[in-house]
Amino acid sequence: MAVKWDGGHSSSVLCLNVSAEGLVASGAERGELALWDGGGSPVAQLRLPQAEDVTSLVFSARRPSTLYTSHGETISVLDVRSLQEPLQRFQVNEEEINCLSVNDADSFLAAADDSGAIKVVDLESKKVSRSLRHSNICSSVAFRPQRPQSLVSCGLDMQVMLWNLQKVRPLWTTNLQECDMEEESLQSAGQFFNPPLAHSLSVASCGNVFGCGAQDGKVRIFRVTGARFERELEFQAHSLGVSQVLFMPEAYQLLSGGNDGKVLLWDVSSNIGKQQKSPAKSLHRRKAQAAASSRKDGKLNKAASNEHPGVVPKLSIEHGEKVNWLLFAEIKGSRRVLVADQTNSVSAYPLPEP
Repeated sequence: MAVKWDGGHSSSVLCLNVSAEGLVASGAERGELALWDGGGSPVAQLRLPQAEDVTSLVFSARRPSTLYTSHGETISVLDVRSLQEPLQRFQVNEEEINCLSVNDADSFLAAADDSGAIKVVDLESKKVSRSLRHSNICSSVAFRPQRPQSLVSCGLDMQVMLWNLQKVRPLWTTNLQECDMEEESLQSAGQFFNPPLAHSLSVASCGNVFGCGAQDGKVRIFRVTGARFERELEFQAHSLGVSQVLFMPEAYQLLSGGNDGKVLLWDVSSNIGKQQKSPAKSLHRRKAQAAASSRKDGKLNKAASNEHPGVVPKLSIEHGEKVNWLLFAEIKGSRRVLVADQTNSVSAYPLPEP
């Protein structure tokens, strides 16, 4: 049963984050920002200038009292010990920011926006060090743990990209639509088509595995090997678009939230590391398998792809509202998933021990 955290907002809550010290921050429409204690009571509130929607929050990795917030095209730097006027502002993006990520060395901050740009700010010089780009809205960006120069991104161009800050161009790119078309080209024509617009990314604590949630309701898991990545696993997670994916601290436990109002916990550990082929060889092999199965029974055998229809959630929460954001937090010794949705409250659900 959910515990409702009320009193922090008057508008829909859009994003959540938690500091290394366990302080939870939430951002909402109309510039609202709130800080919460472990009991779910608001301890501080602030309305940011221009009252633009607070779309993303991220705490500094090295300074847990420093909070980066995005609202409109602006990044504001706040001190949560005294939640007042921003200490500093960055105005480096030209359109609304969708996602912020700071690396664990606390040296770079990445901001992905509606123009498709990812502006990477050097936090020492306070200047943009790199400007990376998608061809459509960039919905999510995430630095890889223990790799302060490496990040992954995804967007509504259906592209998933791996970047190194020493280069302007991506090291590796996967088009989710092309992958699906390769594998589904042998299925019957006229099938309902839901494009895999990519909404959310999360990197596992190992730094080499990341998950992506898309509009087609699927979650795809990728593994990075050197300067490329390969899809390890794909499964239908939600009946509507996947708005959020979040890797837990434990190896390969993944939370997903969808437009169908469900929050699901998945254990994908048994599916990780089984595919050690190169992406090109893997795709070639899957196409050959698909062709063979098509000749055999006239339709694509799911086993020929990396799609696993048998993946089932460990936990299913019928939240009932479209999920805006998911956050894992340990509160007073208990594991919780916090859910932000279309309402002005935050829902806290208990999670089982790993």
